[in-house]
Amino acid sequence: MGKVIRTCRKGVGGIFKSHTKLNKNPVKLRKLDYAEKHGYIKGVVKEIVHESGRGAPIARVQFKNAYRFKRDTESFVAVEGIYSGAREGGGEGGREEGRRDTAAGTFARTSGGYAVIVAQDEDRGTTKIRLPSGAKKDRVFLVSWGDWHHRRGGAHGQAYAQGGACLPQVRGVAMNPVEHPHGGGNHQHIGHPSTVKRDAPAGKKVGLVAARRTGRLRGIKKNAEKDQ
Repeated sequence: MGKVIRTCRKGVGGIFKSHTKLNKNPVKLRKLDYAEKHGYIKGVVKEIVHESGRGAPIARVQFKNAYRFKRDTESFVAVEGIYSGAREGGGEGGREEGRRDTAAGTFARTSGGYAVIVAQDEDRGTTKIRLPSGAKKDRVFLVSWGDWHHRRGGAHGQAYAQGGACLPQVRGVAMNPVEHPHGGGNHQHIGHPSTVKRDAPAGKKVGLVAARRTGRLRGIKKNAEKDQ
């Protein structure tokens, strides 16, 4: 009998799961209350913290509770130019599409991401936004740490700490035949077509599963010019 391959072991969880031990508070917009529905609310940025596995830093903003004598601390995605002690309005990072209470903060949440407000309809309570498309528009905000991709990768342990539970990932052709369908041989090669059917057994379903086509895309630019 062969060994249970990595693809099969991923299905039951185990070590193949996200690392949430070092996560901070949930990052989302504050609850839509009367103050934001009919006006504007300001808070104070208490601190900017780093969360493992997240590119952009997190800003912890403190607001006055509108109903009780206390203060509420909310966590937002930090934007460029924000600092500790700054007074900011409610809903820092993450613009909304449509109604705020149904799709709050679903866009522009990655490092360096931004969104553009195209139009606002106060009667219907909707906001139209445009994602980065090359159009010259004023940017509403820019999420911090946009140059994260310039950071050096480091060792496998660093990638593992950033949420990659499958790292380091060994190639199938580098394994033995008992460990993977692509393993074995005097040279590192698959030895058979890399495509596999959809209803293949779990221990065989590796490679290009139910591929419609394989190989490089050739002649796309020429065909596009002919169509024009």
